[in-house]
Amino acid sequence: MKKIIDSCTHGLSFLIVAMLAAMVVLVFGNVVLRYGFNSGILISEEMSRWLFIWITFLGSIIAMRENTHLGSNFVVRRLPPAGRRISLFIGRLAMLYICWLVFSGALSQTLINVSVGAPITGISMGLFYASGMVFSVAGALVLVGDLYRLATGSMATVDRYIDDAGEQA
Repeated sequence: MKKIIDSCTHGLSFLIVAMLAAMVVLVFGNVVLRYGFNSGILISEEMSRWLFIWITFLGSIIAMRENTHLGSNFVVRRLPPAGRRISLFIGRLAMLYICWLVFSGALSQTLINVSVGAPITGISMGLFYASGMVFSVAGALVLVGDLYRLATGSMATVDRYIDDAGEQA
């Protein structure tokens, strides 16, 4: 199972790099064309915005999976092992609820805007808002896995959360 998750994470990283490269080409190409040839790529700005949103949400999935998101653990570090486990469990439950809120909001916006075309490309705006649904579903899966490991795993799992965040502080 870990190999499958690692390969999915690697695939997401590759996709993010490809999207970032496309953004760079679009924006840099547009700048060169505007200043050098008094022309431009019409869809550059819109597509760059869409790619940026998708990169942000896909990167958030990876950050959640690798426990590299922003956090402070100065209180949790001082708790006894059982307190750490309970604190992290409650935190993951709260994050799971937030994933539900993001999913329900993104689903509503996707359904509202599925028949609305983007101003320049005409691509369905539902695709724009679907990024929130993709993040929330993948994030919820990561959180459910974390909750399972916290409920049944060894103390090493809990210490990994504390130590990972501590190294970045």
